[in-house]
Amino acid sequence: MDLQIKDRVALITGATDDMGFETARILAAEGCKLVLSDKEITQLQKDAATLDAEILCVAADVTDQAAVDAMARQALDRFGRIDIVLHTAGITGAKGHPLEVADADHREAWEIDFLSAVRVARATFPTMRQNGWGRFVCITSENAVQPYWDEATYNTAKAALAAFVKNLSYKEAEHGILCNTVSPAFIETQMTDGMMEKRSKELGVSFDEAVESFLEEERPGIALKRRGRAEEVAAAIALIVSERGSFINGSNMRVDGGSVQAVQN
Repeated sequence: MDLQIKDRVALITGATDDMGFETARILAAEGCKLVLSDKEITQLQKDAATLDAEILCVAADVTDQAAVDAMARQALDRFGRIDIVLHTAGITGAKGHPLEVADADHREAWEIDFLSAVRVARATFPTMRQNGWGRFVCITSENAVQPYWDEATYNTAKAALAAFVKNLSYKEAEHGILCNTVSPAFIETQMTDGMMEKRSKELGVSFDEAVESFLEEERPGIALKRRGRAEEVAAAIALIVSERGSFINGSNMRVDGGSVQAVQN
């Protein structure tokens, strides 16, 4: 399918992440120009060299508005516009009883998983408004609507992010900017690899056995009985940010294998 986004400029934060980079791969194939950003870009630059596209790699700390503004300026200086923004930067945050997690841990998740999106929107919406066309997509999580008891810092920040993007969708549509979220669950990423490696050590089982027991005990809604793949999430994102997704606004698209055991978002 031709997504009709040839020559669009796409900015992706957290682009070293599997989902961010797989989306970059699809958008490159569709003829987009790319601005790929992460806090550390050495590996990102190596990966970007494998893509057939015009690419700018930018190091940016999304907890710093000045750094985010500088990232947007570099994108505009290089390409003259920003059309698509995919914000994937985030952390799992501290885990534990919600009342026993330190204030600093709550703040860290809030800064990186929620406020970073506010900063990126501030920096990039003016150019999209000026051009009368834009796509803004944030990665939330199943946790935003199906919170797990020991992940309060992450749950809260991701739920707030989903609400924030919904708020944006009401007014930004008049400027031609469509705002949506994508909610993955248990995807094959560095983040879940780390979770499963820790679980395998704690249980004294193999990595694959740790994944299998996690699916059975913690994610029974995933009827496919496997982790999702980053490219499966990227395919959904690519549709939403494309011209083909021109009537998708204010939505939360689940790419979770059925993990969320509810009808509504």
